[in-house]
Amino acid sequence: MHTIFVTATNTDVGKTYTSLQLLEHYAASGLRIGAFKPIETGVTDSPPDASALLALCRKYNPDFREVTTDDICPLQFTLPAAPYVAAGCREVDLTPIFEKFALLKTKCDLLLVEGAGGLMVPIQKEYFMIDLIEALQATPLLVAHDRLGCISDTLVNLTLLQERYPDPAWCVNLRNERDFMEITDPFYRDHFGSYFTLQHNLGAVAKRLLNK
Repeated sequence: MHTIFVTATNTDVGKTYTSLQLLEHYAASGLRIGAFKPIETGVTDSPPDASALLALCRKYNPDFREVTTDDICPLQFTLPAAPYVAAGCREVDLTPIFEKFALLKTKCDLLLVEGAGGLMVPIQKEYFMIDLIEALQATPLLVAHDRLGCISDTLVNLTLLQERYPDPAWCVNLRNERDFMEITDPFYRDHFGSYFTLQHNLGAVAKRLLNK
């Protein structure tokens, strides 16, 4: 059973979009897909990200048809803030996360976990999203934005990941290709040699994650 954790250089980078694209790809490859959104903030009725993930999993995996949004997303908070803050700066009980994670793993060949915010988003005062990735023994995928400033954001986050994962997988969510090719691509080509974008290299990203 493969576990992939989709994280990003910051919030509003496209984690849910990336997760849905990967799930579609893996389902088309014949894998029984599953999804998990351990924490979602800014929830007023039902968790929108978790609901979208669950709807897709139900479409392809019969074992997820009895799964609920509370299973997919055990920790939900109204305030659109880091989980620790959204919980009132109290220590968040992580037990429901690990209980639901264990349940969902039994229902799929590949479980895709979508984080909240970026790597250093606090879940507890001294426990961050990157710590949850490690606790779940997941393969991380870092999704980078394509706007001005993405070079620094990408390098900082990759440096942080490399402290725990020697060769982390990453890709760019390419929303404005023309500007990106002018202001960012020249450095990425010189520094990395090559890199993946979600829009042009989805299959390669998906394959790399399974081979990690």
